[in-house]
Amino acid sequence: MSSQPLAPSLPEVHGTVEVHTTGSRWRRVGAFFGPGYLVAVGYMDPGNWATDIAGGSAFGYALLSVILLSNLMAMLLQALSARLGIAAGMDLAQACRANYSKPVALALWVLCEIAIIACDLAEVLGTAIALKLLFGIPLTAGVVITALDVFLILALQRYGFRKLEAFIIALLAIIAGCFAFELILSQPYMPDVLRGLVPTPEIVTDPTKLYIAIGILGATVMPHNLYLHSSIVQTRAFERDDAGKANAIRWATVDSTVALGLAFFINAAILILAASTFHVAGRTDVAEIDEAYRLLAPMLGTGLASILFGVALLASGQNSTVTGTLAGQIVMEGFLRLKLPFWLRRIITRGLAIIPAVIVVAAAGDSGATQLLILSQVILSLQLPFAIVPLVRFTSDRKLMGRFASPAWLKSVAWVVAAVIIALNVTLLAGMVL
Repeated sequence: MSSQPLAPSLPEVHGTVEVHTTGSRWRRVGAFFGPGYLVAVGYMDPGNWATDIAGGSAFGYALLSVILLSNLMAMLLQALSARLGIAAGMDLAQACRANYSKPVALALWVLCEIAIIACDLAEVLGTAIALKLLFGIPLTAGVVITALDVFLILALQRYGFRKLEAFIIALLAIIAGCFAFELILSQPYMPDVLRGLVPTPEIVTDPTKLYIAIGILGATVMPHNLYLHSSIVQTRAFERDDAGKANAIRWATVDSTVALGLAFFINAAILILAASTFHVAGRTDVAEIDEAYRLLAPMLGTGLASILFGVALLASGQNSTVTGTLAGQIVMEGFLRLKLPFWLRRIITRGLAIIPAVIVVAAAGDSGATQLLILSQVILSLQLPFAIVPLVRFTSDRKLMGRFASPAWLKSVAWVVAAVIIALNVTLLAGMVL
């Protein structure tokens, strides 16, 4: 471990959100609510849309069980991430740098940056598709326009972290409202929906289902969110003694679990909408977001269905932009102790995502964009073990975590989750190679 003291994670907002020790219980608890929703954003970004639409139209409700299991795993992993940030006082990137050799830490940093670029690629394509659907802007031009969102983030940052959280929550409410309305219109058959929540062996044995299932896993459990959450829980000015940490861990876990419950609703709603609208009508080939947009209005009998779909997609892309940039800043500062201006970090990350997006869109058009979206989610899934294994290891380490180290049952469940994710990724790679 390096002897150089660690600077606080995200020092400009570290400990800036006041935690009240007096007043009503809701006022005291409410101070901890917010980070979970920033994390939840990554679980419903445009990459989810492509995988959920493809899965719902092709296989009906069968992959709902994958979304459910992925969300349960996400709840566990995000709780561990919050526990690490609060108890150890360092984010996951800082913990990796402090506890691994320099070559290992650098390798983990590179892998994490690849995951962030893959996530940003999904946001670029999702936002560009939404701009095309709602305003008729060509896809290539929409990809370029996404570079301007750096100004949105800079404007939000001026008003403090609490206002940033409020902006995120407002957009999440818009997305949830849009899909609640879509589900009312599509009238899914609830017994089939409930059956879809039960896993079946075909998900693993059918290579096509497995590819989409792992895409859903990659779109749901996001590796960079584990770095993000371990940092932003430290924005709360809780007491750094054992009692203060215990209270912060408890409410941070509630916060992220509730927020990920909302993410489950939105992810499930996208797949249910595709299944109840396309699959039951025999349209098992709908795999592209823009095709789903065009078909929703005639198949559901109202143009509002398509408009709300586009609005929710645009809100999703913009939401993910904010949290992706924060995660990139945390990862770079934690692994390299290199602090770049917020706007420069955003431009670098977005530039690395725009270049492949422009190339693919120009060469393959809309279908290429959707395939790239799904591929980006598979890449994210393949990066997961390199974030999960260090997280589980660190939160089980009593030297690092003190009395807040994971108890035996939690440690066992966490390692099982890590093993399942690694096994699925190995299966996917074997299927792609053989």
